[in-house]
Amino acid sequence: MSLQFAYWAPNVSGGLVISNIPQKTEWSFEANSRYAQIAEQVGFDYVLLQTRFFASYGAENQLEAATLASALAATTKKINIITAVLPGLWHPGVFAKIISTIDHISSGRVSVNVVSGWFKGEFNGYGEPWLDHDERYRRSEEFINVLRELWKNETTTFKGDFYRLNDAPLKPKPLQPPKIFQGGNSNAAREMAGRVSDVYFMNGNSIENLKKQIEDVKANANGRNIQFGVNGFVIVRETEEEAKQVLKEIVLQADKEAVEGFESQVKFAGKASPQGEGMWANSSFENLVQYNDGFRTGLIGTAEQVANQIIELKKIGVDIILTGFLHYEEEIKTFGETIIPLVRQKEQELKEKAGAL
Repeated sequence: MSLQFAYWAPNVSGGLVISNIPQKTEWSFEANSRYAQIAEQVGFDYVLLQTRFFASYGAENQLEAATLASALAATTKKINIITAVLPGLWHPGVFAKIISTIDHISSGRVSVNVVSGWFKGEFNGYGEPWLDHDERYRRSEEFINVLRELWKNETTTFKGDFYRLNDAPLKPKPLQPPKIFQGGNSNAAREMAGRVSDVYFMNGNSIENLKKQIEDVKANANGRNIQFGVNGFVIVRETEEEAKQVLKEIVLQADKEAVEGFESQVKFAGKASPQGEGMWANSSFENLVQYNDGFRTGLIGTAEQVANQIIELKKIGVDIILTGFLHYEEEIKTFGETIIPLVRQKEQELKEKAGAL
């Protein structure tokens, strides 16, 4: 199967790095609509909309994910729109209806990324309880089960620890069952992914560590077919030295206070897990400047180097490359016109080589 490509929508201000470096990236609806249209024209398969309500790392303005997804559904033609959601701030019955509506607007191009939550301030700010780490994943699993029941059944009765439904209808149904994406690095996250998710998103990491995560989740899947995506921040320049200099400048101009604030929140959330660590446990200051460890994936260098690294990710079982950029205005187009064709060429070479063995 060919690799698929996704990108983070910059639907919060500040871009995809916590840095004061100039970025040709806007957070407005108009900009996000333009980026999505360019992305689908040059070969991207997905756009992922972030869910954020408070400015946890300098992102002062945030466009709500599901609302923006609905708008993008009406202004695009091919790209699948993944809208993130925070169980605890949404009821799954209400959210199932929202997603079904977007599915109809988009003619079947919507998916869901269930985010179990790491930012205690959002829950406290809205007067909602902040659950223990593994309880947040138990709630997310129930949330997913309720979504699927509502999308499938004529009426749904559900008696869980977090949600209860009594003969609840949902019409219209989605045109097809939306994909469920999920992230997280703890045992609870990996086990949940194996049981109920369609796609497991991983923070940026080394090839060796990503391979281990994939193996762990597959071991929990009991034969279920699950796909794997990985986050990678892309810096492509004419030479490797130029690309590395851009990375150096991003880190040198990092918003130190915002990065440290983000670090304290995510590491606090991770320490609450039984293992005492979460997704960002081993992330350095530099890693956290790109808030999903995107630098660690190694998509920094020449076009050839980046395409080769993407092929190495495919070899270990990665199905979806989730990208972020410094200058969205130009780099989405460049990636689609330069990197994706190179990857397709290398995929064909792999296929021919395998066929010759």
